[in-house]
Amino acid sequence: MSLLALAVLGRGLVDPDEPVVNADDEALLRGRAAFETLRVYAGRPFRLEEHLERLAVSARRIGLPAVSKADLERLVQTALEAAGTGECVLRLYWTGGRESSGRPAGLALVSRLPPDLEERRARGLELISLQLGVDAALRAASPWLLAGVKSTSYAINMAAEEEARRRGVDDAVFVASDTTVLEGPVTNVWWRRDSTLYTPSLDLGILAGVTRSQILRSTSELGYAVEEGWFPLEHLAAAEEAFTSSSVREIMPVVQLDGRPVGEGAPGPAAGAVQRALRDAARGEPEGRR
Repeated sequence: MSLLALAVLGRGLVDPDEPVVNADDEALLRGRAAFETLRVYAGRPFRLEEHLERLAVSARRIGLPAVSKADLERLVQTALEAAGTGECVLRLYWTGGRESSGRPAGLALVSRLPPDLEERRARGLELISLQLGVDAALRAASPWLLAGVKSTSYAINMAAEEEARRRGVDDAVFVASDTTVLEGPVTNVWWRRDSTLYTPSLDLGILAGVTRSQILRSTSELGYAVEEGWFPLEHLAAAEEAFTSSSVREIMPVVQLDGRPVGEGAPGPAAGAVQRALRDAARGEPEGRR
């Protein structure tokens, strides 16, 4: 994503080409930093308060200094005004700052949207399943694994995306060693059987996606029930349709899993309905106006 604007805690607007992170910053030395990525519609960051709250929770679990939401909100405003575009991606970072300084570093970055989102949404995604090597119960009971935390220790997630590309598909879905479905590298996962949508439960230690929570608000009005739980991979594989959700990519239909079609192998009706409801909510329109 092309960087349009950058605002830094204590400095304000900074040239995007100017270095702003010190060599001994905790984020660089140990990956001790939290981040959030969200989409901006018509100049308004969608669910900014929820993203800031999740950032604060991640920072607390990592052991970083407390997040200053007010300071970050000011950075957001500064960066968005400088970017001069209403449709973009906003990324927020909160690090431990320089080693032993005790002073955090905060950044707000504004970037262009990926150019291929609508093309990918129209054709649907092909996924592979990748095992994380720990069973679901152990993962859920191991808080030191930092499951559900958005930290910059993101190498496993990026390696999973690279493995998907190496195998010639679009993305991956993580499963526990007992095949329980978890989440994608940067997404939550959903699938439909009849009029019920299924999605992994948060008590599995998956990320509490902000877009995920927005979907849960809208499903009853769309005529779908939702079941959150611990589901095996074969339950997903046998679905009538599936999709992923994330703040920037929004709703992405899944048409293939591990080389086999999901449902009819084409984007399904639930994905389309949820995408329209999400856009309506993001642009401040009632969900019934579609």
